[in-house]
Amino acid sequence: MVVDDHPMWRAGVARDLEERGFEVVATASDAAAAVRIAGTVRPDVVLMDLNLGKQTGVEATQQIVAALPETRVLVLSASGEHSDVLEAVKAGASGYLLKSASVEELVDAVNRTADGATVFTAGLAGLVLGEYRRMAAEPAGPAPAPELTSRETEVLRLVAKGLKSKQIADRLHISPRTVENHVQSTLRKLQLHNRVELARYAIEHGLDADHH
Repeated sequence: MVVDDHPMWRAGVARDLEERGFEVVATASDAAAAVRIAGTVRPDVVLMDLNLGKQTGVEATQQIVAALPETRVLVLSASGEHSDVLEAVKAGASGYLLKSASVEELVDAVNRTADGATVFTAGLAGLVLGEYRRMAAEPAGPAPAPELTSRETEVLRLVAKGLKSKQIADRLHISPRTVENHVQSTLRKLQLHNRVELARYAIEHGLDADHH
């Protein structure tokens, strides 16, 4: 499913994917429609633009991931929106691709997302590394900052430098699969941290009606 508020871009991406054998089950132009349609068509992968007007792709991502655990969200960003990208990943997106990516990169990213892998660009690795550093430096908030192992930190740093899994595996004398696992675990820690933060916030602000 392709979600973007630009009709020509949306149609172009859908066409590129269909020409390469993907089935585009639906498209949507705003967050509310994206959540509603995803619930009906239950896509394997949602390509999610972040700039969708008043309700952002971050909110749509959060709602889709919560409602459809089998559906994976790949964020397409027009770059520069660092905080948005980070928020989308914390909300449960499986990865992030720049809109300037080639069709080959897009196809590869969609395939990897469908296979359950994380699409982790150098830019995203840099953002995530910065976020962990920021969380570690802050006094403990509602949820303690997740700890990264030294190996996870090392892998993130090398991804941020633009190295591919294979190159990192060779350099660290581990398998590419292990590299991917380290990347996935850092992302999961960030997402989990976000869920704990959200839950604490909800409880503190009386938003969890179930408990009353």
